[in-house]
Amino acid sequence: MTRATHVLHRQFAHALPVAVGGRGVEIFDSEGRSYLDASGGAAVSCLGHAHPDVLAAMHAQIDRLAYAHTSFFTTEVAETLADHLVASAPAGMSHAYFVSGGSEAMEAALKMARQYFVETGQPQRTRFIARRQSYHGNTLGALAVGGNEWRRRQFAPLLIAVTHVSPCYEYRDRRADESAAQYGARLVQELSAAIDEIGGENVIAFVAETVVGATSGALVPVPGYLQGVRELCTRHGILLILDEVMCGMGRTGTLHACEQEGVVPDLLAIAKGLGGGYQPIGAVLAQRRIVEAFQRGSGLFQHGHTYIGHAVACAAALAVQQVMVRDRLLEAVQRQGHGLAERLQAAFGEHPHVGDLRGRGLFRGIELVADRATKAPFDPALKLHAHIRREAMARGLMVYPMGGTIDGRVGDHVLLAPPFIVSDAELDRIVERLQAALAAALTAINA
Repeated sequence: MTRATHVLHRQFAHALPVAVGGRGVEIFDSEGRSYLDASGGAAVSCLGHAHPDVLAAMHAQIDRLAYAHTSFFTTEVAETLADHLVASAPAGMSHAYFVSGGSEAMEAALKMARQYFVETGQPQRTRFIARRQSYHGNTLGALAVGGNEWRRRQFAPLLIAVTHVSPCYEYRDRRADESAAQYGARLVQELSAAIDEIGGENVIAFVAETVVGATSGALVPVPGYLQGVRELCTRHGILLILDEVMCGMGRTGTLHACEQEGVVPDLLAIAKGLGGGYQPIGAVLAQRRIVEAFQRGSGLFQHGHTYIGHAVACAAALAVQQVMVRDRLLEAVQRQGHGLAERLQAAFGEHPHVGDLRGRGLFRGIELVADRATKAPFDPALKLHAHIRREAMARGLMVYPMGGTIDGRVGDHVLLAPPFIVSDAELDRIVERLQAALAAALTAINA
């Protein structure tokens, strides 16, 4: 049943089903249909829906205190959450700055990085370097460092100047005559040349997703690449900001994706898996020397939003993180991630229109191609990704398809990010329904 809406939805072309409930890995709509949430929304719902421990923690916090503005008060739950996050953070991280989501986390990280150099007597550092085909959020600062051309295009006149270098996109960009290590070294050299052109003394930070999320679909860095980036940043006194809004907080099988790279950033942005969708929350984890520069200098971080450190959001996030530890869900992500990879390989490994299967843990991407041998993409006018989304929803499956995989215009992929509690039987159903959805979508575009 459709109804007139006064909500300004993201798209106007079709009416959305009305979600009325959820439990475990399923969401239910007002017509009684159920959907397997194989993407966790947008890689958010790490514990699935209606987890009793998280709901109880939120109720208890509401009964005590829902909101207190952070210019007047701190709260016990925010302090406890910060303690928990810092205790498990990469080496040297000493503080957590809480916000309401991923874009806010990245915006705060950019401002922290700039203020750090102002506080330490290097105000000439004004430039950021990031990568093409990245996504760091929709606020203007985050959009500027992001390299998603489709999202940036109409807002480009409002964005600060940012230098963008190549992504680490092994499937498309590694040459036949080079090893993975040589490819990674070539990318580091490209970054080095960009730094030299700007002048290392003028660069604030290099910004990157540890594992690329929505824009290109679970692109995993080649071995040694991020270590080379870290060494290069250190040599020039440039900060390394890693965006783990989508790929972090257990999604790839370790709490922080950078653990698998042997790399420690200066600022680390987290969000989606932090609160699991139960409340809007994100955070920036900051190295001690950055915070100490603020303390010695102005004595403040010149930034803030009304709802930062929201007590109920912090309670939800703390409960999510405690459940992850108690139920050993990082081990589950590794185990079930391996199972998902095996199932995807069996179902799509020889598929004529699947060019690449990639990812880590429960964060998996499928790149679709018109020709497997040449890696030629589908004509973007066909909007294959949109057909897959529609056919999947018709079969009770939520996945995260996107277009513009290669350059912001051309290419299609599907991102999978099921909840950490997903069972073997549910993984079977996810892959079976995705097979049927892809077959139907290909039939539709060839009709």
